[in-house]
Amino acid sequence: MERKNLYVLMLAALLSCSDSVKVGRTLDEAPAIFPDYAGVVIPPNIAPLNFALKDMDTDARAVFSFEGQQFEVKGKKGSFVIPASKWKKLLESAAGNSIRVTVQAKQGNEWVAYAPFPIQVAREKVDSYLAYRLIDPGYELWNKMGIYQRNLENYTQSAIIENKMSGNNCVNCHSFCMQNPDKMLFHMRETFPGTILVDGGKIEKLNTKTKETMSSLVYPSWHPSGKYVAFSVNATKQAFHLNDKNRVEVYDEASDVVVYDVQKHEIVTTSKIFSKDAYETFPTFSPDGKTLYFCTAEARPIPQEYSEIKYNLCSISFDPETRAFGSQVDTLYNAKSCGMSASFPRVSPDGRYLLYTLSGYGNFSIWHKDADLYLADLSTGASRPLTEVNSDDVDSYHSWSSNSRWFVFSSRRIDGLYTRPYIAYVGGDGKIGKPFLLPQKETDFYHGFMKSFNIPEFITGKVKVQGRALAIKAKDDKGTDVRFAK
Repeated sequence: MERKNLYVLMLAALLSCSDSVKVGRTLDEAPAIFPDYAGVVIPPNIAPLNFALKDMDTDARAVFSFEGQQFEVKGKKGSFVIPASKWKKLLESAAGNSIRVTVQAKQGNEWVAYAPFPIQVAREKVDSYLAYRLIDPGYELWNKMGIYQRNLENYTQSAIIENKMSGNNCVNCHSFCMQNPDKMLFHMRETFPGTILVDGGKIEKLNTKTKETMSSLVYPSWHPSGKYVAFSVNATKQAFHLNDKNRVEVYDEASDVVVYDVQKHEIVTTSKIFSKDAYETFPTFSPDGKTLYFCTAEARPIPQEYSEIKYNLCSISFDPETRAFGSQVDTLYNAKSCGMSASFPRVSPDGRYLLYTLSGYGNFSIWHKDADLYLADLSTGASRPLTEVNSDDVDSYHSWSSNSRWFVFSSRRIDGLYTRPYIAYVGGDGKIGKPFLLPQKETDFYHGFMKSFNIPEFITGKVKVQGRALAIKAKDDKGTDVRFAK
């Protein structure tokens, strides 16, 4: 404790000398800031974590330091905008260690120095881009939406596709093959409907509704080879509660899982994942391509018993050479015995972990306030709640970085209304670091931005195909019909 106080006093003295300000008091507590970046674990290639003092519109300053390196940032009305060049240099030096942030603020007629707080810098970088859809939070309005990509090393955001280019239709379910920005797909609904698949410079429009399937293809997951994509087909309904903590209810009246052959334009499946007796959904491939994970629940009367439906987390083998499925379905999470409902399984690219969401019922957990993230160790079968990242509000949709050291998830922890992306670190020992909110240049960005970040997905670089080219393909191409293989 004495060493800590000495450090605080030394920094306070440095700050005082730099601008002839006398520190009246040194406090034991760290400052209250937004976003809460105190104690987070960050990659060495992340944009500056700009922040503001909570409820303090005052003169302030902060010192960012690691060993012999340090720099000072003056806070304007309690907000700190960190110089990018100094931040980058400090993070490169501190990789694998922690930097210290010491804040000093004017309170009334005196200046006070707060106790420093750490920001841990991991050695492993995060993928340089994050893709997401921006949409109104209720999902009932979609006349203005788009799929965007954000450079995580700075604050640059650009559109992959905006629906103003394609008749203000719904664009959704963007997905990338192994975080590859050159190999992706997304759906368009209503105006110019179809699935747009991008493979390098090739753009293809697919008509994915067949007479054997109840709907067009929905939730996607690429096979690591890029030769297949697993999808669900869903008869989905949406309802709105008048008096319930979960404002919106989304449920399936029926659903199945299929696998699409990219080269042959064919759908293959098996009765194990395509049955009227069960609702199968949210497929995802393992990184070796030999296992298909999915969620499944016993079919029940809908909507009368929507709140009684709980999904198991299961898997079935898949042979990419023959397109054959295994004869046995394994259950990783049993909803009947464990009491919760599983959704959104995602396997880390190194094959070690499976990240999934549990909520009280149903499968559309991004609207369920009790939704939390869970992590299964596939080598041992052990599973646990991620108390390090979960909050009192929705913590749901998630995806992995290409190096398996980071995952991003959506959370409504700030206000219960809008989903924002948080990024968390996974250590080699399986320990999870405190997650951090996607940094923005303006410290009050999240207080005024009235869109939800939907389906955050890491990608290793920038999507190069132009939105105009995607829109022209959607409008001018009749599309290739997908067949159901017999």
